[in-house]
Amino acid sequence: MPGRILRGSAQPARRSSKADPLPTMATHAEKRVLPYRPDQMFDLVAGVEQYPEFLPWCLGARIRSRRDNVIVADLIIGFKGIRERFTSRVTLDRPGMRIDVAYLDGPFRYLNNHWIFNALPGDACEIDFFIDFEFRSRILQRIMGVLFNEAVRRMVSAFEARAGRLYGTDTPAN
Repeated sequence: MPGRILRGSAQPARRSSKADPLPTMATHAEKRVLPYRPDQMFDLVAGVEQYPEFLPWCLGARIRSRRDNVIVADLIIGFKGIRERFTSRVTLDRPGMRIDVAYLDGPFRYLNNHWIFNALPGDACEIDFFIDFEFRSRILQRIMGVLFNEAVRRMVSAFEARAGRLYGTDTPAN
């Protein structure tokens, strides 16, 4: 059973200057109901080292450190000849069923990301996903401004498809 999208938006924001209409940041917020338990989805998203196996454009993942509920990880993202590495701190709040990602280093001016997993009846959960970022590079920002909606849709769908392969009810990626 494919997940049901409850609310979603993906908008590259625009500069206020008419002289430079380049998008400066990209924001996406979405909720999906999936037929998996919150702990299953939490574990899937927390498994950063497996991202290259299923996430589009994720070429590599390296865990720099893992202490208690905090992971510091590097991800290498590639698209059409562009490769970028960024480092983030991933805070795993298992009791609260929440994962927060804080940007540390790489091609962004900033990156904010969270996943919240809310339990629903019948071993289902609602995923609340949010991402907001801005690249330092005008070239990368211009490329992402064009591709942002499709990239985020594919990324969220890749997590859903991976859950299907791991936990049953296989859902094809879109």
